[in-house]
Amino acid sequence: MPRSGAVFKGSATSPCLGRSVIVSEEHPNSASHSRVLNALSGKQVLITGTTGFLGKVVLEKLIRSVPDIGGIHLLIRGTRHYPEARERFLEEIAASSVFERLRSEEPDRFEAFIDTRLHCVTGEITEPLFGLASHEFDALAAQLDAVINSAASVNFREELDKALAINTDCLGNICELSRRGGNLPVIQVSTCYVNGMNAGDAKEALVNPARSGMVQREDGTWDVDEVRHVLNDKIAELRHCYSGNVLAEKLVDLGIREANRYGWSDTYTFTKWMGEQVLMQALHRAPLTIVRPAIIESALAEPSPGWIEGVKVADAVILAYAREKVSLFPGRRAGIIDVIPADLVGNSIILSLAEAVSSPAEQRIYQCCSGATNPLRLGEMIDHVMTEARENHAAYDRLFYRQPTKPFIAVGRRLFDRVMGGVRLPLSLLDRVLKLAGSETELKALRNVRTTMELATIFGFYTAPDYVFHNDRLLELADRMGSRDQTLFPVDARLIDWPTYLRKIHLAGLNRFALSHRRLPRPTQRRKQNQRAA
Repeated sequence: MPRSGAVFKGSATSPCLGRSVIVSEEHPNSASHSRVLNALSGKQVLITGTTGFLGKVVLEKLIRSVPDIGGIHLLIRGTRHYPEARERFLEEIAASSVFERLRSEEPDRFEAFIDTRLHCVTGEITEPLFGLASHEFDALAAQLDAVINSAASVNFREELDKALAINTDCLGNICELSRRGGNLPVIQVSTCYVNGMNAGDAKEALVNPARSGMVQREDGTWDVDEVRHVLNDKIAELRHCYSGNVLAEKLVDLGIREANRYGWSDTYTFTKWMGEQVLMQALHRAPLTIVRPAIIESALAEPSPGWIEGVKVADAVILAYAREKVSLFPGRRAGIIDVIPADLVGNSIILSLAEAVSSPAEQRIYQCCSGATNPLRLGEMIDHVMTEARENHAAYDRLFYRQPTKPFIAVGRRLFDRVMGGVRLPLSLLDRVLKLAGSETELKALRNVRTTMELATIFGFYTAPDYVFHNDRLLELADRMGSRDQTLFPVDARLIDWPTYLRKIHLAGLNRFALSHRRLPRPTQRRKQNQRAA
């Protein structure tokens, strides 16, 4: 895989990319003919959310590929173990495997950057002024040239109060920072799935609710203030009546119910959409760029092929299949599952940042996705994973404990519900009988059914899509930046060869970066297991 990316010309072919590519012979950090590197030279940028997956990708790429950036400021919440942002950065972020390439290839420059140009701010994004004193907040704003907000709760079934706090309400702090900094450009990381339950072509534009219940403003945005008041009243009622785990469950249910009411499948996408409205209204005269990724998965090339942190949307289902917990799932094989590698998303954010600081405009929206230009069908994804499991499962020792013996089948939602309902009832009755007879463990088949139904509840919406995401404007931005930046900061999903990416890059990345070493039983435990099996 070429380290520096790819453009649509030349004759050198990469085994990981779907097109012929040419790799620049210039040093990858050269500013020659790079509008991005020239625009960001000397600039001071605040990034939120760098304890998360995407935030780390953006931070690593800026340090490695934009050597002349003036400085990077990180807003990091203190914890019980690491109350100061700097300490938490060194222990939890700088130590991440995302920086392995920098530590290996340019250790001195990496250390020097951290010492001199990496500034950590201890603060909480959901607190007024980030929890800083007013003069500290002013001083921070005065230093900055732009803000990248990638902080979010990406839990689809988050408690509603928490999701509102970080995905919607705290954006008032971002707006205030922009205002005090003299209308600082803001890059807001959103999601393509603010599209909600709308069907058809999803463009890089304002999204209307799929269901009624809100008032549209003259500027085309939607008035979410009244909705937020109603939601907060309902949250207060629940807090008055419940506490502890019961309250948490009630808040999760409330979030899903309210999201469905207005036209979204889950609390995450609903609150992210409201966050977009808050920003577009508050920053209507300031530079605002909203970047909407689709389903972010492991890196295509940078910082290394397959780099990933944690188990993402599609991976939860892949992992359940690999562990033989799921063999049936609701979905349309012909439906487009819009997966996009993390490095293409990070590059989209950096292109947007460079544009915002060099050519400020009031509002821009870009989508980083694959559905319209290089569609991946759900059936194709399933087939690639099953083929790799059948032919090469031993290469992924943390993912596949053995070769799966059952197929993975996607069926329509109605058939799925009938099958699961028909299977669950007799298994539940049998499990109850066994418990009465003295059994202390739940039937494995019943556990697998429950796992399948839980995953279907969370992710079923994404595997039966009736929408297609488009990113014409993002591709136009890449064209405007020029061929040098298309090499340094590729964003085009047509670079992806899906069989190679899924089978040789993504599964390998899951196995290496996301999953822990398998704990094998001690010899005495193995003997006991073998005796029970016999």
